[in-house]
Order: sequence, then C-alpha cells, then structure tokens
Amino acid sequence: MPTILGQNQYGKAENRVVKITRDGATHHIKDLNVSVALSGDMDEVHYSGSNANVLPTDTTKNTVYAFAKEHGIESAEQFGIHLARHFVTSQEPIHRARIRIEEYAWERIETSGEARHSFVRKGQETRLTQITYDGERWEVVSGLKDLTVMNSTDSEFRGYVKDTYTTLKEAYDRILATSVSGRWRYNWTDDAQEMPDWETSYEQTRKHMLQAFAETYSLSLQQTLYQMGTRIIDHRDEIDEVRFSLPNSHHFLVDLEPFGLENDHEVYFAADRPYGLIEATVLRDGCEPRIPVDLTNL
Repeated sequence: MPTILGQNQYGKAENRVVKITRDGATHHIKDLNVSVALSGDMDEVHYSGSNANVLPTDTTKNTVYAFAKEHGIESAEQFGIHLARHFVTSQEPIHRARIRIEEYAWERIETSGEARHSFVRKGQETRLTQITYDGERWEVVSGLKDLTVMNSTDSEFRGYVKDTYTTLKEAYDRILATSVSGRWRYNWTDDAQEMPDWETSYEQTRKHMLQAFAETYSLSLQQTLYQMGTRIIDHRDEIDEVRFSLPNSHHFLVDLEPFGLENDHEVYFAADRPYGLIEATVLRDGCEPRIPVDLTNL
C-alpha cells in the first residue's frame, strides 16, 4: 500500500541553560528549559536516509548555549525569537522553527553582607512561552502553569441540575481553589510592528489574572475563569486570546458532629482526585482562536 510523508519536525528537546549575569557583587539568574523543533525540506531524510538537509540536533543544542552568551537572555520570549530567526534564516532547508521555553524563577536571598549572589528557587508557577517563525510571520504564545490560588470565601455553587445520581449539597460559602494553567497569544506577528516589552507584559498579565481571581464573587469556576481572561484582554492591548485550564481543587467540610463539634467553615478535607476540570478560551472581539484546546501540546 503506497504511503506519503505527513507533517514532521525534529530538534533537540529540553536543553537546560542557566545564564548568570554578573553586575559587580550583584548577580542575576535566568534558568530556562529550551526545546527546539525544526521543519522544512526534510522528505529525503525520511525516504532515503540522506542527511544532506539535516542540521544535527547537537548543533541546535550548541546554538542554545552559544546564544545565551552572545545575545544574553533578556526574556524567554526574546531569547526564543533570536533562536527561531537564526534557524530559519541561516539554513535554507529549514522553513519553520518552533521554540518552546519553560522558565524557572529564583528569588534572591538577602544577607547582611554586600554580596548578592545567593538564591532560593521560588515555589510558584513555571513561566512558559512558544515562538513559531516561518521566515515571514511570528506567533508568540506565552503563559504559565502550576500557579496555585485559593479564595477561602466569596464562592458559592448552587442552582445546578439535579438528577437521580446527584448527591452533592448546594454550597453557599465554599473554598475556591485551583492550579492555573494559562496561555495567552500576542498580536505581534511581524517585524514591522513594535515588539511588546515581554517582561512587563508577563508581570502585568499575571497581576490582572490574580486580581480578577481575588475580586470576583464566584458563583462558578467558569465565571471566575471568564473574568480572569476578560480582565487580561481589557488591560493588555498586546494580547488577543487567553486560554485557561483550571482544575477545581475540591475542599469538603469535614463532618465533626460525631465528636460533638461544630464545623463552622473551619476544617476541610482537601481532595486531590477526582477533580472538576474547567477549560475555556476568552477572545478579543473579532479574533479567531488559535491556541490549542489541549494546553499540554503547546
């Protein structure tokens, strides 16, 4: 039965690079996990095994480390843009580059001395970005994962459909907790446009996301998700699309009556599974969705 080659790419995944910028006694850290995927005129390597158009994956790894020195790492987005542009413009057979980056945050340990070179790994979210370039157009999708948040009140869940199998009691005051996985797509697509300030954009997007979570009196996690996305779109002109995946981290009141104790919304059992999973995209009016539904494939 005849076959043809479909979509394909190759590259070096999960290149861990740590860049130390030394500003006298004060040091700064950028800690990235960089994955490179390249595609283009690669039919022959699949059909006949000819490597004539193949840039070795070891070379892509070396490029990541060399660029960390030559260009520095101003932001994950800027670093990914440098890499994508290089691979597409320097190798004729390569028509498209996709760079995925995870960034791990470190917090400075303040000491009584003058040296400022000690850090502790932050136990918060992992920052993410994906840069795709085809020689003409850019697509930058950034985001985060594992940002755990909680409202200890100002959340209800009631008025829902009930059938034979419904046992859940309506809640008029509940804990709302989730671990945010979110992505947002920038409307910067070509070099003629002014490039966003990637660091400021991330910080402000994260801030608006958290403020919306904290300030929304929630009647459902879906409502909270929509408010988070809406606030980002309303306040960040450079972003056209936001997609969230929010697991509902259920907290159930513990029945303390057998012990003669009243539980006035004080003691909860935190269940890790199963969990409700709420996912949705919030778009600027007139824009088409392009962020994949499955965020793990981004």
